Amino acid sequence: MTDDASTNLQRRELLQVAAGLAVAGSIRANAAPADAKKPAPTGKRGDFDFLTGEWKIHNKQPKDGGFDEFEGEATVVSILGGLASIEELRIPARNFSGMGLRLLDLERKLWADYWVNSKSGVLAPEPAWGSFVDGVGLWDGDDKDGETAIIVRGAWDQITPKSCRWYQAVSRDDGRTWRENWIMHWTRK
Repeated sequence: MTDDASTNLQRRELLQVAAGLAVAGSIRANAAPADAKKPAPTGKRGDFDFLTGEWKIHNKQPKDGGFDEFEGEATVVSILGGLASIEELRIPARNFSGMGLRLLDLERKLWADYWVNSKSGVLAPEPAWGSFVDGVGLWDGDDKDGETAIIVRGAWDQITPKSCRWYQAVSRDDGRTWRENWIMHWTRK
């Protein structure tokens, strides 16, 4: 086995262990979707299989009327027969990494999307809930910016065998308008 293959195998094993610990200790099985956001109950096993593998990611964030652009990478594994997808995101230029954990609630047919970053090591207490409809996945979660209630939306679209796009948008008016604040163009390695 090459050094790269060995490193990737170790990374996958660590991701699986981390997901198991998160599931066992931190996630409430009956957590409800974000207030008044009603995602379509279309979730099914394997919805995130398109994301499994090694990726290069071109990131863009709005800044001063333009964009701040930087590179990243991710490793994604699917476990439990397509019921869970675990992502390790790495952005060396920002000294940033994190883990996305997506779990399918089979009864409700919705995906819970949890996040933990390496700076805190704490799994976000509430997931964003969502699903895919016509090849586009939308996940909304309630949050706060200071004292202001906001909705944070994560979206997956432009999905092909070799690429996809994820973006995040924020609404400060209960979902009437959205402002994108992070765009990621994923390309399979």
